[in-house]
Amino acid sequence: MKVDRWEHLLAEAIDTARGKPFVWGVHDCPTFAFETHMILTGGDDIAALWRGRYTTALGGQRVMRRLGWVSLEDMGCALLGAPHPSVLLAGRGDLVLADTGLGFGICTGRAAVGMAPEGLVSVPLTSCRLAWSV
Repeated sequence: MKVDRWEHLLAEAIDTARGKPFVWGVHDCPTFAFETHMILTGGDDIAALWRGRYTTALGGQRVMRRLGWVSLEDMGCALLGAPHPSVLLAGRGDLVLADTGLGFGICTGRAAVGMAPEGLVSVPLTSCRLAWSV
């Protein structure tokens, strides 16, 4: 369930992310997506499980395995439950998992945004393979 003014909070989170550099374990794809999830729902800081615990992609994979997840899909399902039956059912603010270099991101309508090494990127929603309701 989203908090009041979630649309404003979503826009703010995206604007803030746009101005921050990509940093593994601090401001990367899962950290951005799950921190935005927390902002939109007023829920727990799930990203605290891995924030600051790795500095490379390989280190992120190791932390993920230590937490019991084999893949990003496993991570998403463990933390968010079953995904939508179709990614095309995702609504603004929902978490997505993209097939193209983005990893976890946030649905903005027909696109998704997320952190990549080159900074905040946008990909078409059709390039995402899974989505979870927020």
